[in-house]
Amino acid sequence: MANIVIVGAGIGGVPCAYDLRKQLDSSHQITLIGSSGRFEFTPSNPWMAVGWREAPDTSVELRKPLEKHGIRWIQTPASRIDAEKRQVGFADGSDIPYDYLVITTGPKLAFEEVPGLGPSGFSQSICTHAHSLQAWERYQVFLQNPGPIVIGAAPGASCFGPAYEFAMILDADLRKRKLRDRVPMTYVTPEPYIGHMGLGGVGDSKGLMEAELRQRHIKWISNAKITRVEDGNLHVEEQGEAAQPAKNHVLPFAYSMILPAFLGVDAVAAVPGLCNPRGFVLIDQFQRSPKYPEIYSAGVCVAIPPVEVTQVPTGAPKTGYMIESMTAAICENIKSAIAGHPPTAKATWNAICLADFGDIGIAFVALPQIPPRNVTWAKQGKWVHLAKIAFEKYFLHKVRSGTTTPVYETYVMKALGIERLKLKDKPKSAGDTQ
Repeated sequence: MANIVIVGAGIGGVPCAYDLRKQLDSSHQITLIGSSGRFEFTPSNPWMAVGWREAPDTSVELRKPLEKHGIRWIQTPASRIDAEKRQVGFADGSDIPYDYLVITTGPKLAFEEVPGLGPSGFSQSICTHAHSLQAWERYQVFLQNPGPIVIGAAPGASCFGPAYEFAMILDADLRKRKLRDRVPMTYVTPEPYIGHMGLGGVGDSKGLMEAELRQRHIKWISNAKITRVEDGNLHVEEQGEAAQPAKNHVLPFAYSMILPAFLGVDAVAAVPGLCNPRGFVLIDQFQRSPKYPEIYSAGVCVAIPPVEVTQVPTGAPKTGYMIESMTAAICENIKSAIAGHPPTAKATWNAICLADFGDIGIAFVALPQIPPRNVTWAKQGKWVHLAKIAFEKYFLHKVRSGTTTPVYETYVMKALGIERLKLKDKPKSAGDTQ
């Protein structure tokens, strides 16, 4: 019997647990560890922050569906990992052993890297349900006395899609309330240009995103390094070319939401030789740790180098479908390891992003995420807004039901030429040339 432990019950961890349970017989124990009793669908957070969703609409109670499928559920955050003893520990001093460990913790939010940043400071966040609810409370106060809004991302950020989404959704919500004419808006980003997305651009993302910001009367500052946030003022250094001095901006705001850079969570970052200097898990082509081959990792917590060097640091995003690609490879490779076979499954790392703008949206597809790519395109339209809503409903149903590959993925994605796993190399026959 193999004892498989998954640390992190989010977009990566929950589908991974269901997929492993489907592929392995009941003699193998699967344990999922999470800090919250509910699965939270993070892509809905921008809607929550303007009151378009409530927390129960975008979350699922986990214990019943997990136990129904024979998955052990522990609602206690892991506080340490002993990779030599193969144990996960908790704050009360208890430990559970593992034969295989899957790390899907997501990130630690590095608000402290910019003084005054974050919900404990002077800006809002939409990184978690709790942050989004606080952002909604602050937004209701703002609506009583509207003023300037500043939206964007801090230096080193990698998840730009939600920042763009929130800026556009705020614009759409303010227009519905007949308040948009009273609210100057500015978008601030470390990206070298609008639509870079941490991916070096996707199709005509630069032109599409710039046009959308212009159409909505949202000014922007790219190559922007936020240096500090004060009550009502955001301080920014706009980096010029090598021969040009930086421009300093002080942007007044009545409401601001800035996404932070990410770090690895403490329990994972503390494991010797497991992570890079920022605490992200180092993995090989099979999603395994090079030092600890029984440890696998997927999602935002894995180490992926930036697509390119930028004047202000940016990271590479990990989108939902890319994360599912990683967990699919992990499940295949753990199954192979239990059977005594070497790993063969490799994630495609295809990046698919549905960015909702409140009334329309833009879909970005980069296959694979890291250039050079086989497919690169960006499309705009009302259909993206509707597709994002449909995806929300589909994913929450998947968590409630324990379905691992429903019709949406099995047929629709394949019709678009999008696969979760790379095709396995065929063995060469005697007549093949080298």
